[in-house]
Amino acid sequence: MHSERRDIRKRIVRDACPPPPLDTELPALDIPTIATVIITSEEADHPIEHVFDGQRGPGTSRWRAAVPGEQCLIINFDMPQTLHQLVLDIEEPDVTRTQELLISVSSDGGRTYRDVVRQEYNFSPPGTTYERETWALNTDRVTHLAIRITPDKGGRAGLATLTSIMLA
Repeated sequence: MHSERRDIRKRIVRDACPPPPLDTELPALDIPTIATVIITSEEADHPIEHVFDGQRGPGTSRWRAAVPGEQCLIINFDMPQTLHQLVLDIEEPDVTRTQELLISVSSDGGRTYRDVVRQEYNFSPPGTTYERETWALNTDRVTHLAIRITPDKGGRAGLATLTSIMLA
């Protein structure tokens, strides 16, 4: 079999691959107006409201737990929601640690949960201090979204932190 050479359009780039773009077709849910946010603790200077204030990126406002150890944040929707995408920003400018997140959804009023994402983040200030993740969820009739945070998998006492959450 004889194959002939075909020209193809291509481009060689030496930069790192860009992060996947946010799906701009999907409008972000306004969590403060459609849900109650349940948390296990918060520092007075870093309340949970900061996660939903629209600020994203390094150096912006953030939520931080008031006590060390595992924390849980639950978004309890007023009405069941279809969730297509979750974007999460996390910054840790001070402490070297590995933070783990377990994200689960419930469709039965919070009685049972199904895990949808498990992710670890390695922070090593001053170099690696910020992470942004985008996940496709494609879940229907979600009544609760839970984020369980283990702030330091190394067993040291650490404070959980989140910079922003965007759901679409």
